[in-house]
Amino acid sequence: MAFTKAINGVDLADLHQHGIKFCSGSRLGNFHCARIRKFARVIKAESQITNSRPSVVKPQIDFTDLDWKKKFQEDFEKRFNLPHLRDILDIKPRSTTFSLKSRIPLVDGNGAASDIWNGYVNDDDRALLKVIKFASPTSAGAECIDPDCSWVEQWVHRAGPRKNIYYEPGEVKAAIVTCGGLCPGLNDVIRQIVLTLEKYGVKNIVGIPHGYRGFSDERLSEVPLSRRVVQNINLAGGSFLGVSRGGPSTSEIVDSIQARRIDMLFVLGGDGTHAGALAIHNECRKRKLKVSVVGVPKTIDNDILLMDKTFGFDTAVEEAQRVINSAYVEARSAYHGIGLVKLMGRSSGFIAMHASLSSGQIDICLIPEVPFKLEGSNGVLQHLEHLIKTKGNAVICVAEGAGQEYLQKSNTTDASGNVVLSDIGVHLQQQIKNHFKNIGIPADLKYIDPTYMIRAIRANASDAILCTVLGQNAVHGAFAGYSGITTGICNTHFVYFPITEVIASTRHVDKNSRMWHRCLTSTGQPDFN
Repeated sequence: MAFTKAINGVDLADLHQHGIKFCSGSRLGNFHCARIRKFARVIKAESQITNSRPSVVKPQIDFTDLDWKKKFQEDFEKRFNLPHLRDILDIKPRSTTFSLKSRIPLVDGNGAASDIWNGYVNDDDRALLKVIKFASPTSAGAECIDPDCSWVEQWVHRAGPRKNIYYEPGEVKAAIVTCGGLCPGLNDVIRQIVLTLEKYGVKNIVGIPHGYRGFSDERLSEVPLSRRVVQNINLAGGSFLGVSRGGPSTSEIVDSIQARRIDMLFVLGGDGTHAGALAIHNECRKRKLKVSVVGVPKTIDNDILLMDKTFGFDTAVEEAQRVINSAYVEARSAYHGIGLVKLMGRSSGFIAMHASLSSGQIDICLIPEVPFKLEGSNGVLQHLEHLIKTKGNAVICVAEGAGQEYLQKSNTTDASGNVVLSDIGVHLQQQIKNHFKNIGIPADLKYIDPTYMIRAIRANASDAILCTVLGQNAVHGAFAGYSGITTGICNTHFVYFPITEVIASTRHVDKNSRMWHRCLTSTGQPDFN
């Protein structure tokens, strides 16, 4: 992941211009100054490689301060502190009603939950955000804070049920909304949120139809939800509640939340949807409303920061592998056959990379993070020509956001504000056909775009488990009194993040990571630059 640090306000990407001035008069010796300059050159090179892609926002750090680690950790803890209803309201907790020892929710007088079950998470439980200690900034995939790659512990809040809760379940009205595009697993999350709410004793659960639009469109009515209603919705793809992009203003949404007397809002969506959820959370705090807004990250592209993966991704990779296999069969069976598969990935190539790795049948993988040349001695077309001459067929996998520099910009956006991409698949198809026609070599190309087929299928086993845990933890977080948070998996542990941190930028494939290197090893493709 690309990142930039600052020393005494000097951007490390430009430190090669200021290093001498910076080191003179400081407490650092020549050895450390040399290391800082080297570190700056590494970061400068990486920033050029990433073509100014957005990266995680990092605090400015003065490494000459002997207490910089302590200050860094204090700043980190402040940033990752979870917003709580106690921040704006004088409220007291009560013993939880959630227990797996009882078939029905616990009630007052039934004994403290802690006395009969030991399955709760302490508010002070933490999980490590980073688990690899890199020896050098030049290590594959290195994410270093300082020139020496010092180990600095970064802890985030563990997710799960708490002993104390901040709502009376019988008085709670909870709402669920699904926004953005379709993604495998939406119904699994909806189902699990409903089941867990009922486990706490919530009776009034509704779905807001068709995304944020459902808060303002008078033609759309709330959908009553219960175990009976959602019991089997996970057996189908899509969203039981429907989806849409865009919607009314934040103020209108919160007005609707107040009018509907909603106490908990569970928002399923990507970074744009989470930005909306954060705005709703902030407006509720401004009005001092006792409303918990909790996100569940949904992006098939797997491009949300800090998380191992988001739901729908595993299913997409598995289905994409089947598509790639079909393209391979077509290519292998034809004379000079070429299979071209375009997969999802607007700005992040995780699906294309993982599908290429899992299938083992891809010869060329193209992703947005790694620029490539089409023409010339190191270009994609020449390598494709080499493959046809040597093995007789080839299969290409391209992410939808790759190679956009070769296409005319549409200058239009969708309802979510995303730039409408031009079709790299169609462009490659035409370029490949023209190339082989010009050199007099016959080629039989089959182009497959399975995007909407993949989005609409039900979650596989891996994603279904992930959705189950995310849905449960979203409810646990709301009852614990948190708001403006999202839940995810980090280093195999389930945690809570402040929404502000996960929407700071988009997660990208690091071209220096071991996973991308593994993909290149698998495909055998050269550097197309």
